[in-house]
Amino acid sequence: MEKSSAINKTAWEYRAYEFWNQRDGSPVDKAKEIMADPRASLKKHQNYFEEVVGKRIANLCGSNGRKAVPLALLGADVTVFDISEDNRRYALELADCAGTEIEYVVGDIYEIDLHTYQHQFDVLYLEGGILHYFHDLEAFTAILFALLKPGGKLILSDYHPIKHCIHEDKYIPRYFDQNTYEEKIAYQSHFDPAEQADFPKVLLRHYTMSEIVNTVIRSGFTLQQLDEHPGWKGENIPWEFTLVATT
Repeated sequence: MEKSSAINKTAWEYRAYEFWNQRDGSPVDKAKEIMADPRASLKKHQNYFEEVVGKRIANLCGSNGRKAVPLALLGADVTVFDISEDNRRYALELADCAGTEIEYVVGDIYEIDLHTYQHQFDVLYLEGGILHYFHDLEAFTAILFALLKPGGKLILSDYHPIKHCIHEDKYIPRYFDQNTYEEKIAYQSHFDPAEQADFPKVLLRHYTMSEIVNTVIRSGFTLQQLDEHPGWKGENIPWEFTLVATT
């Protein structure tokens, strides 16, 4: 496992299971919410998954299973690839409580066993802000291309690169920065301030929109669609994007 992946694994296995229970409720409670309307759990991505019955979907960096489980309930065969054992624990409990099954593979995405998983998936689904954890975008997208069947589809949703330049309503001119840097893990602020000093840091690297799009194209994908989404509270600024591409 490369150094940056090992650093991020350590961070994502520190009290993550506790956090998911705190934020999303117990797997029992979260399962009830998802089962009531699985499609609604896909939120703004519902329209990208109009027909999933019988499809084999890989949910890379699938976290606590909150997207994998509804897709499984809708009839897909879902495999999650993620680096955190804590995330796996919550996700498998969630699937069990929802009365469905998912495959959950823990490990470095860069080290996915392509002997087993090459050309195995109809759809790849990545969401929730994950690109900044990968410091070799060319290698990462090459793996994505290898996982898909011919004619398969990549659905990649991530933070809009401009979001990295805005902090507390102030613009920070760092759009083209290419450096890696240490940062607090996303859920650290949900814990008591007295406990936060004990949290390990993550190692991040941000990309511009052109870096992301051009790297996807160079990896062999055909770009089909690029959508921009406003802020979570309706702010009039691009806060996320969703890219759809095919092999």
